[in-house]
Parts: sequence; C-alpha cells; structure tokens
Amino acid sequence: MKALATTVLLLLAAAAAPAVMAADASTENGQEVFKKCRACHDVGPAAKNKVGPLLNGLLGRKAGTIEGFNYSDANRKAGEAGWVWTEDVMMKYLENPREAMPGNRMAFVGLRDEQDRQDVIAYLKTFSK
Repeated sequence: MKALATTVLLLLAAAAAPAVMAADASTENGQEVFKKCRACHDVGPAAKNKVGPLLNGLLGRKAGTIEGFNYSDANRKAGEAGWVWTEDVMMKYLENPREAMPGNRMAFVGLRDEQDRQDVIAYLKTFSK
C-alpha cells in the first residue's frame, strides 16, 4: 500500500506539471499503435468494456470509475486517492503500467517509445467528451 501511495503522489505531482505532449503527436500513428491495446480495450461510439475498461473520455477522468467495470483494488484505490488520467500521468502509465500502478491487473508491459505514447494519447484524446 505504501508503494501505491508513493506512486499516486508522484503521479499527482506530474499531473500538476506542464503537459509533455509534443506538438507533433500523430493521431494516425496513435491509432496504429493502439492496435496493441485493442485486445483488452475499446474506444469509439460503440465501445464496450472488455478485459479492460472502455477508454472513451479517459483523459481527465478519475481512475477506477467506469460504470460496470470490475477494477483491481489498486486501480480503485488510486482513484480514491485522487489519481486522474492526465496526459502526464498517461505518459508514465503507458511506459510501464505495473511500475506506475503496483498491483493493477493490466498484463501489458508498456510502450517504451515516447513518441508512440504521445501518439496513443493524441488518439485517445479524439474520444474525449
């Protein structure tokens, strides 16, 4: 629990920092890279919860709050502690989900390439509310 609290505090601090998104983020490449995520996550008008929650409106949303999805304790507690999905938080999370949120159930190892992470975030932003 201490590791989760420390991680949440670090990510909250990152959320307060200026956004790290590059001006040249590509939604087209983000859509291509997101194919790695589609086995578990869905986006778009007909999106549904799958193994992972749907990702429409993700940016700006508190962690662990999609109606009808059974989140891990780590994800739910992160949201209760104030974890909000900002661009900066997503950059850290997408790089290494298990390190960013210890105890979450996401099996994906992450996206090591910074540009790919920026592009996926740009793509996800197209599904914002």
